[in-house]
Order: sequence, then structure tokens, then C-alpha cells
Amino acid sequence: MRLQPRWNADHLKLIAIIAMTIDHVSDLICPGFPAEPGAMALHMVGRLTAPIMWFFVCEGYYYTHNAKRYLLRLGIFAVISHFAYCFAFGIDPIPFRTGIFNQTSVMYPLFIAVLVLWLRDHELPMKNWGKNTLILVLVWSAFPADWSCIAVLAILEMYQKRGDLKAQMRRMLLYVALYAAVSFFFVSKVYALVQIGVLLVYPVLRLYNGEKGKSNWMKWFFYLYYPVHLVIIGILRIRMYGDVSLLF
Repeated sequence: MRLQPRWNADHLKLIAIIAMTIDHVSDLICPGFPAEPGAMALHMVGRLTAPIMWFFVCEGYYYTHNAKRYLLRLGIFAVISHFAYCFAFGIDPIPFRTGIFNQTSVMYPLFIAVLVLWLRDHELPMKNWGKNTLILVLVWSAFPADWSCIAVLAILEMYQKRGDLKAQMRRMLLYVALYAAVSFFFVSKVYALVQIGVLLVYPVLRLYNGEKGKSNWMKWFFYLYYPVHLVIIGILRIRMYGDVSLLF
């Protein structure tokens, strides 16, 4: 039976927020991605968040009337979210003191993805090789972030296939599979395995009816909820465990 699209952007963003909260609460209750069925199931639900965010970054960039303002907003929240993310999970806010992975939040790759899309769409006072080099450097700058360069690359590929959900999902899954493979060998086997949860996003996004929604506050709610809920996670982390890291 074919699912009828009946959810607007606000509905899907709310699902992303709920899934994200479940994921981060699981980090708090069961830190370090343990190989426990319950924790793994909750983290799989949490895998809904990133693909939904990537999908709506593509939509947001396509429909925005002011790309520079969109970039500025993402940039500001990337900075705010960096400190909230580090506080939530017990990471040194100065990058690379404790490692090269998970040094900042996923908001930074989202910002970089939109910046690269903007660079691709505009002429710059430089030669093509210079522009391509700049884009390459920007993409690789997201390597230490949550979801790493994969978030940027997935968004770029999904944007090229905008309007064709199946093609978007195929491109996205290829990059997530690469991310899972790297995680399996270099980060955590359990973390790699839970990435299979991104498969849940396809039937969810099929319900999207292409409408923005009537709640103007929802856009700002998502931007604000992300750092605020991370601060709450950080406070609970310290009260429960002391000032220790929740990740790997």
C-alpha cells in the first residue's frame, strides 16, 4: 500500500527533534555506545535525525530568499552549538586536545554544506582550480565534526537529486555506509552497526507533502532547542557521573 504524503516540514522536523532527544538521552543513560540491545535500538531511532536535517537543509537552501542570511544564521548557531555540544558530552571545547573525532557539533557540517552550495552557484574572482581547492578545504574542515565530512557530502549529493527522493536516499546511503565502515575500523563497532537506523528515514520522508507548515516559530524552535537540550544533557551528565566524557 502506497503511503499518502500528509506531513509538512514542521511535522518532520519535530520527528527529527524527538529522535535526536532519544539519541542523546541514550548517550546519557548508556554512555560509550555499549553493545546492549536496548541502547542500540534507541540509537537506531536517533539515526532518523541527521538524514531529515540534511533533507531540509537542501530544501531550505533551495527555497531561501536570502542565502547569505541563511548562512549567517547557520554560522552563528554552529558557534553556539559547538560549546553546547562539548559541554553536553564532556569534550574539551578547544579542538584536537583529546582526539580528532567528534570535536564539534553537526551544525558545523550543515553550515559548510550550505556555504559550498553557495560557492558552487556563484561566480568568484578566482580561477576554477582555486574555487575547487577552496571547496575541498571546506569539505575536509568538517572531518572532526559530528558526522564528519559525510554530512557535507551527503547534502551536496542530495541537493543534486532534489525532487527525486529515491535517488537522494541512494546517494545518502552510500555515504552513510562509508561512514559506518570507517567507524567500524577506527571508532566503535557498535556505533558503526547502529548506522543501519538511517534506513528508517525513507518511509518517513515519503510522507512529506512538500509544504512548509504554518508554524513560523518552528524554525527558531529547532535552532534554539538544539543547543538548549545539549546544555541540559551536560548538566545531567555532571550530576550523574562528574565531569567525564560520555563518548567512546
